[in-house]
Parts: sequence; structure tokens; C-alpha cells
Amino acid sequence: MNFLSLIEHKRDGGELSPEVIDELIEAYSSGSIPDYQMAAFLMAVNIRGMSTDETRALTLAMRDSGSVLQFPEDDRPIVDKHSTGGVGDKVSLVLAPLLACLGCRVPMISGRGLGITGGTLDKLESIPGFSTQLSAGQLITQVQSIGVAMGGQTAEIAPTDQRLYALRDVTGTVPSIPLITASILSKKLAEGLDALVMDVKYGSAAFMRDRDEARTLAKSIVNLANECGVQCRAVISDMNSPLGCSAGNWLEVKEAVACLEGEGPKDLEELTIACAANLLGGQTEKARSELASGRPREKFNELLEAQGADLLGFEEKLSMENTAPVYRVLLADQEGFVSRCDARKIGELVRHMGGGRLKMDDQIQMEVGIDQILKPGEPVGKGTVLARVHAVSDVVAEEALRELAGAFEISVDLPASEGLIAEVI
Repeated sequence: MNFLSLIEHKRDGGELSPEVIDELIEAYSSGSIPDYQMAAFLMAVNIRGMSTDETRALTLAMRDSGSVLQFPEDDRPIVDKHSTGGVGDKVSLVLAPLLACLGCRVPMISGRGLGITGGTLDKLESIPGFSTQLSAGQLITQVQSIGVAMGGQTAEIAPTDQRLYALRDVTGTVPSIPLITASILSKKLAEGLDALVMDVKYGSAAFMRDRDEARTLAKSIVNLANECGVQCRAVISDMNSPLGCSAGNWLEVKEAVACLEGEGPKDLEELTIACAANLLGGQTEKARSELASGRPREKFNELLEAQGADLLGFEEKLSMENTAPVYRVLLADQEGFVSRCDARKIGELVRHMGGGRLKMDDQIQMEVGIDQILKPGEPVGKGTVLARVHAVSDVVAEEALRELAGAFEISVDLPASEGLIAEVI
């Protein structure tokens, strides 16, 4: 394969055949194509795009770079959810055990942080002892036994996407509809799903900045998933403000547990229930009642225990007010209402503090982040806590506090709200 000519062809707006795309992915998987050339190809795709046929071919080639899970016959449907990423998005941690309690099988294969967005695997690995590395056989056995497993990609499950995912994160090629579609669906199709719900974000901290872009991405994923035999719906949700009141790996786990205990933020609960209802044929009240029952919290512990977590250590860590070395509070300097809470600035700040990656091999600081975040519409007085910064040192905390102030605006009048969920496709 003359890969340089393929890069040039795509750079100039040309279309690649399914056979060429198959060969390309096979060559990259075998190590015949170096990362620097693949990065150039990804940039060409990011700029030039891909046709529907190219996107389908890329998705299936990435799926077939590993195995497709084969589950035993069972009355329980095999379902999953995926988000296009956002700041403070910990829905998967709540939804997976909830769906298992609702009679579904949930083989949730997740990814790491991408850009300023948090990753489910990174959050899970902030739990003492929790292992995200499951073989295909282990994942199937666990799902059949307790209804849910949450792990990462392995050499068996869409392994080429795992490499491309990390490469996109550090080469500025994240916000590409064909690449996002192929990345998500290659993993999901490898799970052998019956149904999938997508949470497609739009806003300042989303890969799709406006609602029209989000709708285009949602339709791309929904259409291709259905074409491949997976029932799929997409919830389009706002990501101008963080989801929930925390951003940062361990802080988000704590908030997810609070939601499982009926004490989480309302927006997190709303989106979780909407995702569940769209997998259950619209059974919103059934999902809401099950979440309030306490059973999903027990199922979450069952999940943790099955994947090696230290439950005593986990509960002890949950009981601690702060686990980072330093924390500082940001106070409002006037009365009124929060009119802006910029999710992008908060996500960038968490990454800068060590809660995300700038290079592929960066080690994440699991305890850092921002919590107690006040959202648009909330009233404040002078001296009200707008948010707390959790950092590794006094110097980092003070710098973060100065930057964080720029994420908030306070107005005299109550701001208008368009709501969290814009539409369902």
C-alpha cells in the first residue's frame, strides 16, 4: 500500500473505496503504517470529511479489527449508551447499574478522556482496586451473571479504535463527524447489541458547538447503527454548562454515587432517566421509580466487587470531604443569579490541573477537579460559594481559582433557560 498517496488523495477531497479502507485499517493494525502518517490521514479526514459509504466502511473495518461478542440466548436485551463527551458527564456510572436492575444486559465498553471531556474509564480507575481490563470472555460471563460490566477496549474488542482514539486526542482531530461515528459504533457493534442510546452534546464544551451540528452527528450515528441492525435513538443535550455540579474523575464518581442514593443533581438524574427511557420504549416512570428504589446503588457495589474494587476502601474514600492535597473556594462578589457557567473553561482548567491529558502518555491526577459548581439560574449573594477547586498544591490551586472566576457571570435578572434536553432523534 502506498499510504502517502492515500493521504494526498483524501487531502485533496478524494473518496476511498471500502476495499482500500479495509486495507488501510489492516495495515495500521499490523504496524505497517506509523502513527505520524495516520495522524496526517486523520487530519485530512477532519478537514475533508468522509462520505456515508466511507464512514460505514471505516466503522466495520475498525469493528472487525477484533472480535464481536457472542452472548448466550437470553430474554434480557443487550443494550448500551454512549455519550459524545462533556464536562462533568458521569451518566454512564449511574445508568449502567440502573439498566441492569431494569432487566437488561449491559456490556459497557467505554473510553478515556478525549480533549477536555472526561472519560468513563478514567473515572472508574479512581476507585480503589477497580480493574477496567476485562477479556471478552470475562465480560460476557460477568454480564450474564450480574447484568452489567464496564471495561475498556482490549486486543479483542475494536483494538484499532483504541489506538486511533488516543491519537485523535492529541492531534486536534477529535471533532470530526465521520471519525466520531466510526469510533463509537465500531465499539458498540462489537458488543453484539440489540439497542443503543446516544447522548449527543452541543455547546461550548461539546465537540459539536451548535445544535445543528449535533443533530447531523446524531443522525449519522442513528442511521448507521440502525442500518447495521442495532435499534438506536439519540438524545441531544446541552453542554454549555457542566453536567451536574462536579468535574474531575473522583469527584464525579462521588456525585454519581449520590445520584444512585437519590441525592444527586437534578440535571444528572434527568438525563440518566431520559437515556434509560429511550432504551425501554419510553418507560420514564419505571426508570425513575427504579432509580429511587436503592437497588441500582446495590448493583453498583456488585459491579465494583466483580471487577476487583476494594469496597471498604471505596466507602472510606466516599466518606472523605476532600481527597486532593489542597482545596480552595471561589466566592461570589455580588448578588443576583448565575447567568453563565462556562463548561469549556471548567474542562480546560481541570485538564490543566492534571485531571486530563495533553499527551498520549500523560498520567492523570485522579483527585483534582472542581465541585459544588453553581449553575445558571441559581441565586447567589455576596460571599456565596460558586465552586471549589481541588488541586495538588497551593500554587496550582491559587492559579486555578483566578482562572475559574472567568467561567462565571452573575446578573441581576433570572436568566432564561432552554432546558437540558433539546430533542430526541
